[in-house]
Amino acid sequence: MHQPFYRDLVSGEYRLPWVRLHALKDYYGMVKMLDEFPKIRQTFNLVPSLLLQLSDYAAGGAKDRFLQVGLQDAATLTAEEREFLLGFSFRANEQRVIQRYPRYAELCELARNNSQIPGRAVSAFNVEMMRDLQVLSQLAWFDEEYLAHDAEIAALVRKGRDFTLAEQQLVGRKQPELLTKVLTAYRDAAERGQIEISTSPFYHPILPLLCDSNIADVSHPYVALPPQFAYPSDGSAQMMDAKRYLEKTLGSEVKGLWPPEGAVSDEVLARAAAAGFRWTATDDCVLQQTLGHDLIAEEKYRGYVWQRDGAPDEEKIQVLFRDHRLCELIGVVYARMEAQEAANHFVGELHKACDGMLHMGQDAIVPIILDGENAWEHYLENGRPFLRALYRRISEDASIEAVTVTEALAGGAMARLPRIFPGSWIDGNFDIWIGAEEDNRAWELLLAARRRFDEGTSATAENKRLAWEELMIAEGSDWCWWYGPEHSADSRGEFDNLFRNHLANVYRLLGDAVPAELGHSLLKVQLPQHRGPAGMIQPVIDGKQTSHAEWANAGRYRAAHTSGPMHSQRPPIQELRYGSDGQNLYLWLGQGESKLKFTGMDLNVQIRNSSGEQYSIKLCPNGEGIGISSALPEGAVQAALQDAFEIRVSMTALHAKAGSQLFIKVEVSSEGLPLGSLPTYGDLELKQTAMAAYTF
Repeated sequence: MHQPFYRDLVSGEYRLPWVRLHALKDYYGMVKMLDEFPKIRQTFNLVPSLLLQLSDYAAGGAKDRFLQVGLQDAATLTAEEREFLLGFSFRANEQRVIQRYPRYAELCELARNNSQIPGRAVSAFNVEMMRDLQVLSQLAWFDEEYLAHDAEIAALVRKGRDFTLAEQQLVGRKQPELLTKVLTAYRDAAERGQIEISTSPFYHPILPLLCDSNIADVSHPYVALPPQFAYPSDGSAQMMDAKRYLEKTLGSEVKGLWPPEGAVSDEVLARAAAAGFRWTATDDCVLQQTLGHDLIAEEKYRGYVWQRDGAPDEEKIQVLFRDHRLCELIGVVYARMEAQEAANHFVGELHKACDGMLHMGQDAIVPIILDGENAWEHYLENGRPFLRALYRRISEDASIEAVTVTEALAGGAMARLPRIFPGSWIDGNFDIWIGAEEDNRAWELLLAARRRFDEGTSATAENKRLAWEELMIAEGSDWCWWYGPEHSADSRGEFDNLFRNHLANVYRLLGDAVPAELGHSLLKVQLPQHRGPAGMIQPVIDGKQTSHAEWANAGRYRAAHTSGPMHSQRPPIQELRYGSDGQNLYLWLGQGESKLKFTGMDLNVQIRNSSGEQYSIKLCPNGEGIGISSALPEGAVQAALQDAFEIRVSMTALHAKAGSQLFIKVEVSSEGLPLGSLPTYGDLELKQTAMAAYTF
């Protein structure tokens, strides 16, 4: 359970509302639902930067403009406040969160239809619409436990629209009531032994890069790197501060450390052991790189003791490696499946993975380690039907026991690791946080502020303490998560502003002028998500780039990574290119400029013409090429797969004329499991070219 630090330590203002909203939606119910399943024991990782802000909200001390505007009488909102409300009220999963409430979906569509002309969306909303939006944009984040068991909130959900000012104020009163329950629920579950609580360094930094940013070159040789950032003592301080804070806040010993994003190195593990942690964990891709070969079950499903040769016992720590594939099934696939079907599939996969070990008389430890909050808004009812079905299946299976990490590691035979490969749970490297131009510039600015702090100052002791905290906050992982090409979302600009403001506060608190470069965004201009064709095309259908020109005039649609907080939610097909020669529709489906890393996927391409007729084309790669299944006439479809999918479809077969509209949706699956779709919601209208004779 993690959120970056959104509060400005100088102004006290919260720049983004995600601590409050996720505390309403996830943190309480995720542990509370274990009351129903006494056999299920789990480990929850609580990051201090989250708990510090949560305590601020629960105590009523948070200055949150999002909440203030959300609770203000809609009749008194200024034009600027109305615009602010419309700009942030729809930053939620449209299918699972917004469309769950018909009035919310109606208001979302109204805002979208009027968003192309500045000011039109604001004028399209009257006072009643604004109040409904104020209520629903908060009510939609309320936990399932609250929706089910609080009569007043349930009544608001049933009413659905036309809310009064009194009902709007009720939503405001209910929020701190729930927020105060969160930590109590974790304490209670820990005291009865059903959960173990672990932690992460205080402000969630990527520890190996904090210790030595040049280590990124090991997992990605020759990656472009900024000037070396090497402050291992900062990593130790953040780990020790976190352990002390959690133990004081929750009243029990914290044995485990989740290194942010599973990022580890030998230096990190040595310092974690020295800080008093007994266990840690990362991804099986790190184990594979460490051992230097493909893993077998006996290597994956066991505990390890990391200890460098000749090191004393105080410098050893137990390590688990999560099963990447099984975790991705929950993070990516099961949100698109019926809850019981998904639970059955997961338990079946557990058995397939472990049965060989069990038949040899060995127990298997299978670490399932997941992002605590971000997956569930992609699920029906915030994932609760799936989790209940899964917990029930595990509880009923005599050969499976859900245990905490400390329980799993107790008494089992440990393999020794004298070294560990430096990497993270994302591709086994650090590319998300360093190497891109935006990332490297962020590291340069952080290094400059860190060096300035070391130079000394005549600032007061309190200001120097706050400047140190701002530095530790700026070392967090979330800022560079949004820099670089990997992730994008509506909040990307706010994260950029937050990072630069935290660094600017370092200088302000030390009594210095803020460097001019901190006043300029680090973000580069991005290509539009969807652009139409520039002219006709006639590519060779061979699945590879035959020439640079063959797709140069194509229209392009890039998947929007609006679920950026979860790397695993990136779509398996990220880009569609399309065009026509007047007789055929040509499609290219792949990963942008990169080759497809995973070609074991099936595509279902659905094309609808302007008359509403829909045609389905199924593409199933096999050892002999690519199988095509379609009701279209023979020869109407041609397809190939190498670096990307390339497809030709006869426009005559589609009953499409020059200048007419076509709509497309591509569904991706593997071994019968849904992986995603392009676009995520609805159909994509293929834009026409400027050359009317060749439009479709």
